[in-house]
Amino acid sequence: MFKKLDDRELAFLENIVHVRNYGTDEVVFGEGDVGSGMYCIRTGQVQIYKLDEHGNEIEQAVLEAGDFFGEIALTASRPRCAAARTTEPTVLIGLFRSDMIEAVRRHPVPSSKIMLGLNRVISDRLLQCNLQMEVLKKQLAALQKKQSDE
Repeated sequence: MFKKLDDRELAFLENIVHVRNYGTDEVVFGEGDVGSGMYCIRTGQVQIYKLDEHGNEIEQAVLEAGDFFGEIALTASRPRCAAARTTEPTVLIGLFRSDMIEAVRRHPVPSSKIMLGLNRVISDRLLQCNLQMEVLKKQLAALQKKQSDE
């Protein structure tokens, strides 16, 4: 998301992010919480999970240093679709929507590069979801055909 930024633009980004330290098993945000920003993992590990109807956790992903999550919250104030919790001592770098809105107003060039990078990431993830949906549709159709043949 930030790979097209030059050194000066990275220095600008460094001035608008927030470093947060978490211990083991600390909740970063809960499912349903209204998102205010995204996080990059500097060190440590974060588990992304959802709760089923019985309150059991269903792991969605385990993220490590260099990964990021929560990026949709940079553009939209929406409830989080999953929860995030650290699995070990973790340092996160937060980039929040309010800071990005101010940055777009005051520093449009580097901010637009960041937002275009965000757009690219979200588009890639949407494409992956669409591809996975097609695979699942084919599997479901094959299963339904097999059941109707029996």
